[in-house]
Amino acid sequence: MAKESSLKNMVSTLFIVCLVSSTLLGGVYAITKEPIEAAAIAKTNSSISQVVPAFDNDPSADVFTKEFDGNSYKIYPAKKGGEIVGYAVETFSTNGFGGRIVIMVGFNLDGTIFNTSVLSHSETPGLGDKMVEGKSTFSVQFKGKNPADFKMSVKKDGGDVDAITASTITSRAFCGALESAYEVYKLCVQIQTNKENGNE
Repeated sequence: MAKESSLKNMVSTLFIVCLVSSTLLGGVYAITKEPIEAAAIAKTNSSISQVVPAFDNDPSADVFTKEFDGNSYKIYPAKKGGEIVGYAVETFSTNGFGGRIVIMVGFNLDGTIFNTSVLSHSETPGLGDKMVEGKSTFSVQFKGKNPADFKMSVKKDGGDVDAITASTITSRAFCGALESAYEVYKLCVQIQTNKENGNE
């Protein structure tokens, strides 16, 4: 009888501990959810402002998605006075040395790259992370280049891009992400052209 009572107490105690823990965890999630989302939006907006010409709209409010090569991409149109001045494309590659690399790429209306901003990565510090602006001059070489006539692959592979020393895999992944962003940008331009010509 004492063993049965002890087992019931143990189960009851374990249930109460689990219930209190899950309630506290849910409470922490509810409290931190909005600040985390706000921080993510602020980071995105900051990246957009770095990669496109000056704008006066809220690109995050005008965001839309496009499918390319079986993947979905976010596009942020930058407008000034109601006119589109550029597009920021959130692109990615899963082929980085450390896995997934997410990059915001901004395009002028003529297809040239205005700038790039790495949003997230797991590349090796001091090597692959040199793709991040300010850590090396790697990302600078893309500014003002149009992927239509700038071979978006490393020189080792016959392209125009100077790879990061000892980080060819990262460099290839970065180039692949920019190439995908350019293809998405071209879809955006086609949509805009169709709208202007009344062929929606």
